[in-house]
Amino acid sequence: MNKLAVVALGGNALLRGNQDGTIDEQEENTADILENLIFLIKEGYNLVITHGNGPQVGNILMRNDAGEQMYDIPQMPLDICVADSQGGIGYMIERIMLNVLKKNNIKKNTVTLVTMVEVDKDDEAFNDPAKRVGKIYNKEQAGILAEKRGWEFREEVKLKDGMRRVVPSPKPIRIMNENVIEKLARQGTIVIASGGGGVPVYIDEAGNVRPSEAVIDKDLAGSLLAARIKADEFYILTDVPYVYINFNKPDQKVVEFLNLADTKKYLDDGMFAEGSMAPKIRACIQFVEKGGDKSVITEAFKLADKKYGTKITRDYQV
Repeated sequence: MNKLAVVALGGNALLRGNQDGTIDEQEENTADILENLIFLIKEGYNLVITHGNGPQVGNILMRNDAGEQMYDIPQMPLDICVADSQGGIGYMIERIMLNVLKKNNIKKNTVTLVTMVEVDKDDEAFNDPAKRVGKIYNKEQAGILAEKRGWEFREEVKLKDGMRRVVPSPKPIRIMNENVIEKLARQGTIVIASGGGGVPVYIDEAGNVRPSEAVIDKDLAGSLLAARIKADEFYILTDVPYVYINFNKPDQKVVEFLNLADTKKYLDDGMFAEGSMAPKIRACIQFVEKGGDKSVITEAFKLADKKYGTKITRDYQV
């Protein structure tokens, strides 16, 4: 049986911070990344691809604002915006992957699944919304929106007197249709699923599926997906080639191999920043703890070069 790998593409890899966000830029970035996945296919891996959506869903939320202000178009709720980004980014990845496969003379089916991810409606995150989304407002605008829509805001450190909406980021507990994703992947179809952490939903007292005004960490959702479909390996593609200890300090050190014990110790010691590497490390730990063989964090354009990347395993076995 072919090995199964889940590959998480960062939203900032698809749309880089110094770019304007045009579709041409995103398509070029996506093609470069997908070319790096070909070596996994040639080595006999089946693939599930998941992706971030931070910059893209932020743009969708701003279009919401502009439409309401200029043309009185009703705002769409956050779950619809996440689903919107899933469909758009998934379509782009799927279409470009087909072209990359053709270029490399590989015949495979590719499919995108808009994926709901279940969260616990009583998750403590709902009592402390902390994930910033959408545009930056001034304090007056934020006050009006807070009263009108019940949104919560926090000061934006990047801009004096700026305020930004915050929403809960609950933990994912179940990937909807995970059995379908696994079946398709093991049949050889490249599946794009759980983009942006998935569309957050909860189950109400009557057993009905309800939308949740929240966002889910895409790496944690990708890790859960990888574990639930019994993937062998979980890859997080980002903008650095390795995990570093003492990052940006004089004694900065590249770490190529980590076991679970050392990874947890470094995390507890605060070696990984909460705004960047720490969530990725937690996702890798979760996957290995749930039975995965190996997690890898590496630069999006260096995946095919095995001398790059930090490999996290239960023991020091690679």
